[in-house]
Amino acid sequence: MDIILLERVEKLGAIGDVVSVKDGYARNYLLPNKKALRANERNKKVFEANRAKIESDNAERRTAAQADSGNVDGKQIILIRASSNSGQLYGSVSVRDIVDGLKAEGANVAKHMIVLERPIKTLGVFDVKVSLHPEVAVNIKVNVARSADEAELQTQGVDVMAAMFEQDVSGFTEAYDPNAEPGEIAIEEEAEEGEAQA
Repeated sequence: MDIILLERVEKLGAIGDVVSVKDGYARNYLLPNKKALRANERNKKVFEANRAKIESDNAERRTAAQADSGNVDGKQIILIRASSNSGQLYGSVSVRDIVDGLKAEGANVAKHMIVLERPIKTLGVFDVKVSLHPEVAVNIKVNVARSADEAELQTQGVDVMAAMFEQDVSGFTEAYDPNAEPGEIAIEEEAEEGEAQA
């Protein structure tokens, strides 16, 4: 289906471009969301008559989005979630969780602005794109941790899961006294110091 774009659409084109897309994409997404018109003679005339207004409205929205981008760009939100010992979350982080986290930080965003390339299902720090306008996009960091302390460590660049496994590998070591007779229990140095002072 041939359509006329009413706003810039990533990987398709800019305002006024006539492009050919699959029928389902046009019918289910572009046309209902008023991002495009069917490319017939009548719609082309209507678009050309209103082109200046459409472009000025787009410029206003872009300016407002650029002003708002300072409030969102580079923000880091912390989401506390339960996970298994391997770092897999019980469930996943949704777009709504990210929007709620940003609103708590004072940023005004909607669900459709969050671009999650793949679901977040593990602990860690992730870059997430926020598209405030088709021509204005910023990045935020989403820090998914089991506690505020772990989130702080992850912010500093520590891989919490790797650090946890390193601690587990060390295991339990028994006190060793090279002078002890077989069968004797090694005496703690602190206990010896306490007896020497007494």
